[in-house]
Parts: sequence; structure tokens; C-alpha cells
Amino acid sequence: MSDGDEPPTDEADDEPSDSAAAPDGAHPPDARVGEGLLDRDMGPSSAMAHLYRGEIHRMTLWRERLDKTTNWAVLLIAAVLTWAFSSEANPHYVILVGHAAVVLFLVIEARRYRAYDVWRSRVRYLQEHVWAIGLDPETDLEDAQWREKLADDYRTPTVKISTEEAIAHRLRRVYFPLFTVLNGAWLLRVTAFANTPWPQSAAVGTIPGTVVSGIVAVLYIVALVICCRPRTWHTRGELLDEDLRQNGD
Repeated sequence: MSDGDEPPTDEADDEPSDSAAAPDGAHPPDARVGEGLLDRDMGPSSAMAHLYRGEIHRMTLWRERLDKTTNWAVLLIAAVLTWAFSSEANPHYVILVGHAAVVLFLVIEARRYRAYDVWRSRVRYLQEHVWAIGLDPETDLEDAQWREKLADDYRTPTVKISTEEAIAHRLRRVYFPLFTVLNGAWLLRVTAFANTPWPQSAAVGTIPGTVVSGIVAVLYIVALVICCRPRTWHTRGELLDEDLRQNGD
């Protein structure tokens, strides 16, 4: 070897040893976590990207189905109220029929929301434990067993929330305001737009107006209790946190 030649260097010696830097019993941080995560050629990670894209598509599809049910309910309410107030001769109980139809839409949408939550929960798992960690490798995992839980969910899919919680969520977001509009319109129809005084004007056939008014009031109170009672939410909505909604612009 001539005097001008540089001595060979061992590149492996230049890389820090994770085992040497890690304390006893702790998992050493991997500085290469997320390397190439956002590159065009992602190698083996492309399978995870396709999985995430598929879950996003399924979640979006069920989100659209929820919106369609809500649109049907709004259109029905608009048609019912237009017909009920178009003439004093039109019976008021058509608004109560509209109530029953909107309740049916609520039940359908609650079932759809339970299915929608399955796909959204998977998307949130992937966002929290794959993409967030890939973008910021120094972030600590909140759930070290997320892989096992996600694998179990793919192996045996399960519904994460109850029917009552799904109904409560849809009531809070959409249907309780719609019921409020319907009840206010019905009350206006049997008072200001009736030839007989209330509660006689609220009668439906042989059913006295007092009984009809009591049923409407009780059902509205039940909806209010389901909507607003304190509970532990199991749905994995990133916008359910009260602090997030209060601090948001």
C-alpha cells in the first residue's frame, strides 16, 4: 500500500449500535422507522398502502350511504310540512305520520352507522399506529398490541358500538333537530291553524287530543334522554373529543 492511499474504513463501525444505546429492558428506538414511507417506490410497504386505501374507500362508501338516508329524511319532512300547511282542511296527523317515517330513517341510519364505524375504526388504527409513527418515529405508541388487535378484527370482524349508542350519535348530529322542527310544526298546526282549541284540536280519530299530545311529548323526552345522557363513547371518531371541538377554529 502506497503512502498516498487511504486506509480502508469499516462502514459498520460508523453506525451507532442500538443495543448499546438502549437502556436495560427497553426497546431501542429505530431511527429508520418510516424511511421510504412516502416514497413512490415503497417496496413491501405498498401492501399497507393498498390496505389503507381500501379501508378509506369502504369508509367513504358507507359515509355516503349515511348522507343519503339523511337526505331522504329532510326531503320527507319538507314534503310533509308543505302539504300540512297548504290548507286548513288538511289533517294535522300527517305530521305525526312524518314522525314515524323519520323514526324509520333513524333506525336504518343507526344500522348503517354501526357498519360505518367498523371501517372507520380500522382507518383510525392505521392512522395512529402506522402513518403517525412513520411520519414521526419518535412518537410513543399508545397501544403496543395494536397489531394483534387489528389482526383479530380482520380475522373475525365485530361491530364496535351498540344500537343505542349509534341512535344517540345520529340523534345528536342530525335527527334530534329534525324532530324538534317536526314537533314545533305540529304544535303550531294544532294551535294557531286549528278551528278548535287545543288539546281537542290534537285528537286523531277516537283518540283524545290529550292522549296524542302526551304521547308526542313523552317520545320527544325519550329522544332527548337518549341523545344527551352521559355515556362512554366507543365509536372511534377523531372529532368526538370535546377539547378538540372547543379549541378548533
